[in-house]
Amino acid sequence: MKLIKAIIHPYRLSEVREALTEIGVNGLTVSEVKGYGRQKGHLEIYRGTEYAINFIPKVMLELVVLDEQLEDVVSTIASSAKTGKVGDGKIFVSPVDNAVRIRTNESGEAAL
Repeated sequence: MKLIKAIIHPYRLSEVREALTEIGVNGLTVSEVKGYGRQKGHLEIYRGTEYAINFIPKVMLELVVLDEQLEDVVSTIASSAKTGKVGDGKIFVSPVDNAVRIRTNESGEAAL
């Protein structure tokens, strides 16, 4: 099993979720996050005053998938989140040793 963390633009969330549903992903967790990378933030003007926005709002998706689903899920996230501009985000993949479904006490792949 693998844990996938994807940080993407908030406005791309619907497209990514729909694409993942089409390939059979039945659950994910979404968190609102802020950060910066090559985008470096930007300036905004509010009521005539200029403000530096150093941390850009993003969303982070977290999902655990079977090893055989990994490539499909990563490529689906990458293609549906891509705009072709700086700040499209990142995808991180980590191994998962175990998972437990609390309601039934199932563990391993059965918990997914």
